[in-house]
Amino acid sequence: MDISKIIENKGLTERETEVLKYIIENIDNVNKMGVRGIAKENFTSTSTIMRLSKKLGYSGFLEMQYNLLSIVKNITDREINNNSFIDSLNMDSIIKINERKDIDNFIDILLEENSKFIFIYGNGFSSIVAEYINKKLLVMGKRCILSNGTDSIGVFENNLDCISCIIVLSKSGESPMVLNKVKIAKDHNIKVVSFTNEDENSVSKLADIRFRIQDSNKLDARNLMPNAFFPKVLAMIEFIIFEYYKKKNNYEK
Repeated sequence: MDISKIIENKGLTERETEVLKYIIENIDNVNKMGVRGIAKENFTSTSTIMRLSKKLGYSGFLEMQYNLLSIVKNITDREINNNSFIDSLNMDSIIKINERKDIDNFIDILLEENSKFIFIYGNGFSSIVAEYINKKLLVMGKRCILSNGTDSIGVFENNLDCISCIIVLSKSGESPMVLNKVKIAKDHNIKVVSFTNEDENSVSKLADIRFRIQDSNKLDARNLMPNAFFPKVLAMIEFIIFEYYKKKNNYEK
């Protein structure tokens, strides 16, 4: 199993990474083994396991074990089921896990008469969605700058004074290049709008406006499996724009 998405930006040591692999490979037994049993099997201390839990963002070993079990079970038991996949595209499920205030705050940004630019950033598959958002906002008359991982950091840093907000897309919410731009934006009081998976992550924690989109394949870094994440981001954008025009028309009446 590829654990790169689990350990990304977590600062794990080589020993902690090996212990994590052991826990995942023996996920059905680790609860019975307990912290002491796992430590003994890996020739390490119990403090290593507790430190690992904290670095991964869990309150302790039991929470880590429970969540890892859920992830592993989801991967090993996954089937390509027509009904469940179609259901995952349901718009109601997108709206349900996002707060209305975030939608309204993003609409307010779009309604602002502002000479500054909206900076849009995404890498990989996210860059395709970012390009769509860029073109959508451009035809709406919004000033935008589109950027991805192939561009120099200077595209962003040299235009900070001209940027009103940054929209970032990251399925994991842990992409170093995305996170770096979010931190720079925060340092310069630029509003951050994020689209990430539904779990707590580094990017969404820093964002002023965060949209959570269900990601059914969190460890599928290459996007090989069917996944509604990117279509749902587009659906969320279209819903926001639908609400934007409703609000805009009310203002103009």
